[in-house]
Amino acid sequence: MKSTASKISLIKFIPGIAWFFVVLIMICLPKKDLPEVEGWLAYIYLDKWIHIGMFGILAFLFMYPFHIKEVVPRTKNDYFLTVFILTVCWGLVTECIQLYIPGRSFDLLDWAADGSGAFLALFWCKKRYLFKG
Repeated sequence: MKSTASKISLIKFIPGIAWFFVVLIMICLPKKDLPEVEGWLAYIYLDKWIHIGMFGILAFLFMYPFHIKEVVPRTKNDYFLTVFILTVCWGLVTECIQLYIPGRSFDLLDWAADGSGAFLALFWCKKRYLFKG
């Protein structure tokens, strides 16, 4: 009997790996290279929405390949939770990296937004791939 890991082609993870590096590049940009958020965009906390989107996409791209039908729901759930936790940890690491980027800093609210994006991906994948009606 084949293991679950052997049922999933590494190729299916390429979008997630690519997006991981996009996120890394984006968080390493100095503040002077980022557009200034002013007016109503600042009022709606655009930067937090960007964090939610970046990390939500990241988590989803690593959860999506695991929606294989032959995998038991418990295994899918465990995998989704693992990706969620790793994405939240990566969000913390990115905030720590930003301590060393000119004009950037550690922001606990950014980390909360990162975790919120990961949670939304978890919620979506569980609803879509575990609890299909």
